[in-house]
Amino acid sequence: MFSRLREDIYSIIERDPAARNAWEVLTCYPGLHATLMHRWAHWYWTHGLKWCGRFVSHVSRMLTGIEIHPGAVIGRRVFIDHGFGVVIGETAVVGDDCTIYQGVTLGGTSLHKGSKRHPTLERGVIVGAGAQVLGSFTVGEYAKIGSNAVLVKPMPAGATAVGNPAHVIEKSTKLVDAGTAHLFAAYGITPNGDDPMSKALHGLINRAVVQEQQIDTLIALMKKSGINCQDLPESDKFDPEQLNKLVG
Repeated sequence: MFSRLREDIYSIIERDPAARNAWEVLTCYPGLHATLMHRWAHWYWTHGLKWCGRFVSHVSRMLTGIEIHPGAVIGRRVFIDHGFGVVIGETAVVGDDCTIYQGVTLGGTSLHKGSKRHPTLERGVIVGAGAQVLGSFTVGEYAKIGSNAVLVKPMPAGATAVGNPAHVIEKSTKLVDAGTAHLFAAYGITPNGDDPMSKALHGLINRAVVQEQQIDTLIALMKKSGINCQDLPESDKFDPEQLNKLVG
């Protein structure tokens, strides 16, 4: 028990630059307290003491602001950072070395009791603040889910997803060591992590600008050649800079 507590504490210190020492983590980190109490609640749940498990989970939620159903499976060295508002459902599975930020929901979309209703996070997954992972599917090892993303379908290992609904913006088959600090992506943020929908809209706006220039050039050449262009309707001009600002 103490060896597992020790590895939990030092895994938090590796991933949180605000953690100064083991004593501070042990006494002041609600994510650690929630996972410790969950182990107690989960033991009750799996040994047929369902009410005791729910009661311990309820007390843990009041103390930490983190709600983990006693039936959920939580792996080793899981770090719930800040943690307030995190909800992890009954059939959720959180693998080793995962990182979950505040406001995350690992929720179910089915009402069938006894079935797998909640997601499975494989090893090293990072779920950014406010993200919602909804449904019975698997998020592959070391995948990253950006803040406020709404993920409703499986993700391959090493991929990054952002947006609502979430879109995969980066696919990678390279698995990394979760303990490698320079590869850890806080809040699931990665370089060039723009929303793919935003990128697509910017591309369409830029394409429209080019086409408008081409049309103006063709009309000028037609007039120069003596072709009557007076009957051509005037097209409304648009401001691409303003549209790009609206898209974000």
